[in-house]
Amino acid sequence: MNPSFGIAAFRSRTQVLRMEEALRRAGLSAGVVSTPREVAIGCGLSVRFELAETPQVMAVYRRLNPSALIGFYRVDGYGTRQIRLSPLQT
Repeated sequence: MNPSFGIAAFRSRTQVLRMEEALRRAGLSAGVVSTPREVAIGCGLSVRFELAETPQVMAVYRRLNPSALIGFYRVDGYGTRQIRLSPLQT
């Protein structure tokens, strides 16, 4: 079974890269992944983060305050046909 993780989906690739950089500067693990097609809108990229770091990710998001956020999601089964997305509380 694939591990679960969180994503922050944006409408802008610039915002994805800024958020990833801000998370890394804050000492958090982050990466850029393809946005699951279940998130039907956006630029096609999202920032991946560890679910255990969600409170810190939210704090960085509030400081950065990007304008193009679609939402935060929990991803289960990434890379399989059984992918599940659940919205994370912001």
